[in-house]
Amino acid sequence: MAAGDNQKVNDGDAILVQAFAKTRKSLIAKLDNWEDQRAWDEFYQTYWRLIYSVAVKAGLRQDEAFDCVQETILTIAKQSKKQMYDPEQGSFKTWLLNMTRWRINDQFRKRKKDTAMVAGEWEDDRKTAIIDRVEDPNGDVLSRLWNTEWKKNVANAALARVKDQVSPKQYQIFDCYVIKQWDAKRVQHELNVSMAQVYLAKHRVGSVLKRELAKLEDDAD
Repeated sequence: MAAGDNQKVNDGDAILVQAFAKTRKSLIAKLDNWEDQRAWDEFYQTYWRLIYSVAVKAGLRQDEAFDCVQETILTIAKQSKKQMYDPEQGSFKTWLLNMTRWRINDQFRKRKKDTAMVAGEWEDDRKTAIIDRVEDPNGDVLSRLWNTEWKKNVANAALARVKDQVSPKQYQIFDCYVIKQWDAKRVQHELNVSMAQVYLAKHRVGSVLKRELAKLEDDAD
């Protein structure tokens, strides 16, 4: 990758981080009067990227995707106060998918209204394929996309939680040895640690990761 490409990636990451922080601050401000504000902050930290990624891949622009994130979580928070989610009616994973789908649809309808597109443009299959499939009652396309992004999000969310429970050094060793799949001797040399430290980090961090993955998967049922 050229230096210019690296700069574009870094700039893109910076913009994403700034938008994340702004959306989070705006969301939490709207939850000021709720006793469980901290819980909703954790919920946002866990699921915002999942909702954002699916929204973008469904065809929304970045700003629309962040609006979708905020509106989805606000809707869920309001419904949770009314206890509208019933585990007996289906999994949380599916419920969150449906909540996200409706907010994605809202953004597409808002875009269509704001830009006053002519009907002929929206009849073009290349331009309507995404939204038509998102609104498909069967939800096959969005469901497949959701399942793929869900797995990625669960892994990333679990790793984020793990970082708060282990030492930076142990996580660094685990990241290089297990996630990046460096050879044990390379980890030992590059990080200036003993072989015992490498295997200890693999065991300890791995155990915490398994526990956090199990918690997140349990929440999805």
